[in-house]
Amino acid sequence: MTIDLPLIWAGIIAFAVFMYVLMDGFDLGVGILFPFVRDEADRDIMMNSVAPVWDGNETWLVLGGGGLMVAFPLAYATILPALYLPVLLMLIALIFRGVAFEFRFKAEGRQRQYWSWSFHLGSVFAAFAQGIILGAFIQGFAVEGRDFVGGPLDWVSPFAILTGFGLIAGYALLGTTWLVMKTEGGLQAWSFRNAKRALVTVLGFIAIVSVWTPFMDPDIAARWFSWPNIAFVSPVPVITGLVALGAFVALRRRYEGYPFIGAIALFGLSYAGIAISLWPNVVPPDITIWEAASAPKTQAFMLYGVLAVTPFVLAYTAFSYWVFRGKVRSDVGYH
Repeated sequence: MTIDLPLIWAGIIAFAVFMYVLMDGFDLGVGILFPFVRDEADRDIMMNSVAPVWDGNETWLVLGGGGLMVAFPLAYATILPALYLPVLLMLIALIFRGVAFEFRFKAEGRQRQYWSWSFHLGSVFAAFAQGIILGAFIQGFAVEGRDFVGGPLDWVSPFAILTGFGLIAGYALLGTTWLVMKTEGGLQAWSFRNAKRALVTVLGFIAIVSVWTPFMDPDIAARWFSWPNIAFVSPVPVITGLVALGAFVALRRRYEGYPFIGAIALFGLSYAGIAISLWPNVVPPDITIWEAASAPKTQAFMLYGVLAVTPFVLAYTAFSYWVFRGKVRSDVGYH
């Protein structure tokens, strides 16, 4: 039996990107929410809730980007030139945000406010840049042969900007539901209220993007609306509606853990919708994972390393979340 290495690598990269979006998403969401909480002690609690795990969460970004370069070099060489500016914006924003974690706890007075804003703006711009990258990816790239022939600002479009703001809202939803689970008292009550608003906003963005996407490419429209495809893909929007309803009920009844699980499920269903729309293209609209794949020996060699390292990454990630489980309080935390 022949092993389909491009398919395996596509699954690995998809898993790594999804893990990054979820795990770095909620701590970016906490940063997005930061200035809307007025009490400085509550801000300390917010930052303490993610401080022990945020840097480990970004491991998955390295695996996703590195895996794309190794397993699908044609895709890497096409996508990166098309998205240099948003990728650069994302990296700069993540740097400022990472520095803010260390310096804010040591700063005093006005300098502390500067680092609070660094944490917030770094989170906002990182989320916005990631949303623009997603929107530009869904739109597709101008390619002739094996070369990108578009311009450096092709990603500037209403759809990409919409997905940028949509991802900010999505990360805010992850952040509020994370705080519902990790905090108590007044901050938790604030998080419950704003989680409902974030959920409504996210559902609005999901609806707009879902309606808009099929109109950008006839092939995408055919995947969703032709028979018998519609019978196979219709459970995705139906389940999305049920998950959203369940999240509303959980927030209204003030359950602590279920809203975060519901937010994760919404991201997973949205991710599935994108996969249905674009599969098997790794460079939309025309280059498939098999056309962009590196040599089989290269993929096989790197696969051994990934299979050896990934269990350790999963293990230390699980261990860190287990160690820092439970509520975060003002008298204990990161210093």
